[in-house]
Amino acid sequence: MPHARLTTPSRRGILAAGGALGLGAALAACGSDSKDSGSGAKSGSAKSGPWSFKDDRGTTAKADKVPANVVAFTSVAAALWDYGIECKGVFGPTKTSDGKADVQAGDIDVDKVTIIGNEWGRFNIEKYAGLAPDLLVTTVYDTAGTLWSVPLESKDKILKLAPSVGISVYDRQMTQPLQRLLALAASLGADVKADKVVKAKKRFEAAAARLRKAAKAHPEIRVLVGSASQDIFYVSGTNLSADLEYFKSLGVNFVEPSEKAKKASGGWFENLSWENIDKYPADVIMMDNRTATIQPADLDRDKATWKKLPAVKAGQVIPRVTEPIYSYDKCAPMLEGLAEAIEKAKKVG
Repeated sequence: MPHARLTTPSRRGILAAGGALGLGAALAACGSDSKDSGSGAKSGSAKSGPWSFKDDRGTTAKADKVPANVVAFTSVAAALWDYGIECKGVFGPTKTSDGKADVQAGDIDVDKVTIIGNEWGRFNIEKYAGLAPDLLVTTVYDTAGTLWSVPLESKDKILKLAPSVGISVYDRQMTQPLQRLLALAASLGADVKADKVVKAKKRFEAAAARLRKAAKAHPEIRVLVGSASQDIFYVSGTNLSADLEYFKSLGVNFVEPSEKAKKASGGWFENLSWENIDKYPADVIMMDNRTATIQPADLDRDKATWKKLPAVKAGQVIPRVTEPIYSYDKCAPMLEGLAEAIEKAKKVG
């Protein structure tokens, strides 16, 4: 878990980020915050006059003018970037150990933005204040309005420095946060009628239709959503995750752990030992793609029980974007990838 001191027992379930956490020691390690990597980029085209935006907590963020110095959780900043809003600072997994962009960073120029915390729960307040922030934006994974990756112990200090917006990705379909982030981008000056945006939305809609068709044509294909840590294999439920709820609404046949099995995680996932990872038959496995989790290539090398799973032997393992970048440009490929996997899958589970 990321720093137990930053979490509460109820928050541990939230940390699944829509499925299975499996972060283990990787996120618990106490690395130093990244150094400033530049002054960041300006926001979208400026507008004059007062600005306000009512977020999914029911809170209205207000400013005398459209925020220019926006700081956001990495994947949220990546979504805004796709709409032409370049955040000045980011917090959350942004750069990998070799200096490349993390999977959650999307198309962000990671050498251009200021990173005020390069892993979950890391937040350098002094660096944040130094950016003279006009707005803080992140996601919300609970009904309490807890701001994702904003440390609870320093939340009050952080939220005094600028208005904040929380976009809920909890217990709803992904079309909702997609719409909300598009609306936020528009309020910040994005041209949401730009050709690029219109094409991305059409691609998303086509991908959704393709996934619905694939699921209907292959109802026998069971999809398991997993995440790996050294000691535990997590099987995700679909009831709280925006991506999985949407895929399920399109007809995808997911493996669903029992409510009793998921109870310990607040309803997010079931913990399995590596000896018992064959508990649920599956034809396709979607694996958590976050850098803090163990990836299939390493499992192929280190976990004998993994290699024995029928879906693994059949080569029917695909990535799951566990913390999606909620822009149409980034979500369309998620639907396309799952549709293709179901279209091509053989019944093995």
